[in-house]
Amino acid sequence: MIYRALAVLLRPKLLAALHRRTSGQGGLQRLLTVLLTTGLGFAFVYYVTLRLLRALREVPEVGPLLASKLLGLGLILFLAILLLSNLIAALSSFFLARDLPTVLASPADWLAVYLARLTETLVSSSWMVLLILVPVLAAYQRVYGAGLAFYGLACLALVPYLVIPAAIGAATTLFLVNIFPARRTRDLLALISIGAAALLILGIRMLRPERLVRPEGFRNLVDFLEVLRGPSSPWLPSEWAAQTMLGGLDGGLDPFWLLLLWTTAAAAVVVAGALHFRLYRRGFTRAQEGTESSVRDGRLWRLAGRLLSPLGLQRKELTLKDARLFFRDATQWSQMIVLAVLLFVYVYNIQMLPVRTSEALSRFLISAVMFLNLALAGFVLAAVAARFVFPAFSLEGNTLWLLRSSPLRPQALVWSKYWSGAVPLLLLATGLTLVTNTILDVQKEMMLLSVVTIGALTLATVAQALAWGIAFPKLDTENAAQIPTSLGGLLYMIGALANLALVLFVQLWTMRDYLRSGLPGRVPRPPLGGEVFTALGLTLGICALATVVPYVYARRRVARLEI
Repeated sequence: MIYRALAVLLRPKLLAALHRRTSGQGGLQRLLTVLLTTGLGFAFVYYVTLRLLRALREVPEVGPLLASKLLGLGLILFLAILLLSNLIAALSSFFLARDLPTVLASPADWLAVYLARLTETLVSSSWMVLLILVPVLAAYQRVYGAGLAFYGLACLALVPYLVIPAAIGAATTLFLVNIFPARRTRDLLALISIGAAALLILGIRMLRPERLVRPEGFRNLVDFLEVLRGPSSPWLPSEWAAQTMLGGLDGGLDPFWLLLLWTTAAAAVVVAGALHFRLYRRGFTRAQEGTESSVRDGRLWRLAGRLLSPLGLQRKELTLKDARLFFRDATQWSQMIVLAVLLFVYVYNIQMLPVRTSEALSRFLISAVMFLNLALAGFVLAAVAARFVFPAFSLEGNTLWLLRSSPLRPQALVWSKYWSGAVPLLLLATGLTLVTNTILDVQKEMMLLSVVTIGALTLATVAQALAWGIAFPKLDTENAAQIPTSLGGLLYMIGALANLALVLFVQLWTMRDYLRSGLPGRVPRPPLGGEVFTALGLTLGICALATVVPYVYARRRVARLEI
């Protein structure tokens, strides 16, 4: 009976998701685009992981241990992401969803409602992590030569691995809603998530993971191998899942880890269900309370209005409206705390890099780290744009009809969304590149190449984020934090990273002779003007195309949009 009620409760969600994928004009083209971009993203992650694992496997003794340690560390990172996303998703699924009054008024059993909402929370928070893990695990299976049974074992390990953070998130949210009103709880959860993420990042930094690639820091080789063989975190489900899958890869499977995963997941679901039975009705009643937050027009806002006056009335007011919406929502502005911690750790790691350990290799390492720094800065840029620029159009919500029915030109709306995201990200990206390259003491020509490249990538990334956000809007969302985890967010990240990879490939190919001249035994030389300007020209051409096409598409899409 429970299973039948659970199927009835989940069926509308499944039908709505299928309807969104197939309805509307260009449904087939959208499906083909999704399949193509997802396939390219899978291929890219699979290829990079495969090359890395093969390189590690060729290192005797240490290489296979590093490969296993890499899987454990990756699952720890994904576990932290799952915990944070489930906290936010559980609030929307259990307390703020619009269909909850109808569901709770139906004769459905409380257990069926609990399991249905837990399933919805798990799927909405975990599907992107699962999609990233698929090509990674496929690369491990290929390198280790495991059979197809490894995929079945991986499924047995991943199901409880995903269920545990979903149950913890549901129980934690239930406690908070019974203490605070749900609307305030959303802000509180955002701050808790930000604080937890910041502490996680600082904790990982304090563990000094770079020691694993610097064995000279240990007393002897035995100590180094002992650290690699030992579990990273024996009390976390991520380590249990990693040990289970590694046992399937090398033929030394220990069923204890799999049993530990499933019993812990079952216990978490049961405990969260018991709390749901006792506290949910009271928490749902409190969830109907709400608070309004406002941003007053103080001196700073009046000054900003005067500074934006040359843009014209429409663009000025739209830009100020976006700024007010940003600072009014705690789930938006609180993300800046994590961003600040990430930037601090990132700059600190750049400063601690041992690029000058060998005089013969120092120039080559500095140049290589400069390109790696450019790649990491581009990745950070894409992630920040996914969090702030991609949801910008969807955050208009049900008031978008008012903007579209007014004399406001669609071009002004797209312009304000674009530059509201582009200007802060330009300052962030160029500032980060200047600081890190100054720490590395790169040459002036390479400094120019880096700054211009990151500026062009910023303009292209913002245009792509805005275009994908308009192509896949979620105007009825109850939580801004869930918008970037949608299918459109995944497609945007794939496109942005593909653009970044193409730019880096062109630059490395153009500057290959300069990079090789820094190797030991070769005559070092400065970068030639022709090399630098060729790399700049190709970069600007690629980024111009990646900026103009999405921006024009966004303008046309908004102009044709029917509300």
